[in-house]
Amino acid sequence: MSITVRDITTAPHLEVGASAGLAGLDRAVRWAHVTELPDPVRWLRGGELVLTVGLGLGQGEEERRAYVRRLREAGCAGLAFAIDVWLGGTIPPEILDEGDRLGFPVLRVEGETSFIAVVETVADHYAAERTREQGRVLAAQDAMARAALRSGPAGVMRELASATSGACLLLDRNGMTSRAVPESEPVWHSLVRAEVLGAARTPGMRVLADEGAAILLQTLGTTGRTLGWLALRCEESSPNVRVLANHAASLLAVDLLHSRDARRSLFGERAPLLRAAALGRPVGVPLTLPAPPWEVVCFRTADPGTLDAVADALVDVLGDTGAAGDSGLCHMGEVLVAVLPDTGRPYAGERLLALLDGVSAAGACRARGPGELASAVARLRGAIPAQGYLHMDEADAWALLRSSVPESGSRAFTDAVLGGIVEHDARNGTDLAHTLRHYLDNSAHVEETARELGVHRNTLRARLRTAERVLGHDLRDPRARLEVWTALSLNPMRCADGGWHD
Repeated sequence: MSITVRDITTAPHLEVGASAGLAGLDRAVRWAHVTELPDPVRWLRGGELVLTVGLGLGQGEEERRAYVRRLREAGCAGLAFAIDVWLGGTIPPEILDEGDRLGFPVLRVEGETSFIAVVETVADHYAAERTREQGRVLAAQDAMARAALRSGPAGVMRELASATSGACLLLDRNGMTSRAVPESEPVWHSLVRAEVLGAARTPGMRVLADEGAAILLQTLGTTGRTLGWLALRCEESSPNVRVLANHAASLLAVDLLHSRDARRSLFGERAPLLRAAALGRPVGVPLTLPAPPWEVVCFRTADPGTLDAVADALVDVLGDTGAAGDSGLCHMGEVLVAVLPDTGRPYAGERLLALLDGVSAAGACRARGPGELASAVARLRGAIPAQGYLHMDEADAWALLRSSVPESGSRAFTDAVLGGIVEHDARNGTDLAHTLRHYLDNSAHVEETARELGVHRNTLRARLRTAERVLGHDLRDPRARLEVWTALSLNPMRCADGGWHD
């Protein structure tokens, strides 16, 4: 808190009175400065109480008025005279008149009061204020430390907001809000998130301006990847406020590091049990996993550090929830297996993949419980795509069949079922394979198939009788239709015009 001109005039140990400019007695005094220069403005910074015996006032009335105006325009707090030294006990009336006109305090320093006493009063006030402020900072730091032990990040943020009369925001590594004090969602939250997502993520503190207030944005984390951000909005970004924000950021970073290390250790301890279950071996103890159904994900990676990276990213994807803590992770050769809650779209595994550096592919499928875990992992380990995320349960069923049947077996089955049709089309220039595909795609409806192919229904019936004769099967038999449809779906078939039909 600043000392004012009024405080100096009412100080009991000083004999200082106000002679003019009473409207400005609440002006803050930054310093008291003695000068006898005719124009001391170039040596001033504003906020000074100028002390003088009157040597530099000038000779005429206008010069003296101009002297007062210069001090007022320079931002000085007031003008004080030792009247018994040079002025003969009176302050020139033009000085008093100009002080009243401008609301600029003009003071008398009387009796035994010396200029040095006035200077010391100002200096002592600010020294005491600094001591009080340091005490408040230390008390606030101690309160934040105790709050960190009692109630974690939420307590630290409440103490910081109270000590700075501000508002706090804690963001995770992706710029999403983890906690807010108070819990409302004002506009400045969006400003902080935009800064976090758009600016370079370099460690340290940045100060943003927001409608007359300051927002201090501090990265969380000692080394390596940023763990999150702390944002503090308050009226000013004074050094003491910065000290408190930095102290809070350190406490929050320690909490995040401790939580991260504990989470990594827990996943590492549970990995052998999950690996055994994924291989179909008896475990003997209950697995700690989210409630089924699960999203089983296999990430293509041989880096053992990926397990820690996935453990860290789980909180970003699922939040600091029981499901995130209960998820399972283990390495199986060049694959990292993750058992996650089945969140549906957007899938947790797909969001995890986007956060992992150095991992570019993952396959996933659904498992309804422990009995399906081993088969799900076995299915996925050989079906991870070259790039990106593939959820097997949403992939095209025929594409899955094609990928799982060796090419030699697929060709042998197609030749056994459709060999005669292919030879007939090649020899006679017909297109029975194409006709059969349309016929079966239309659920064996003659009218719809004829309309789709642009032929008369009797023409279509003639083609189908020819196909039955070549195949040696009645197309009314469901098994015969299934075999033909499967063969047509396993391999593209050459049409009569030389093109390919799938």
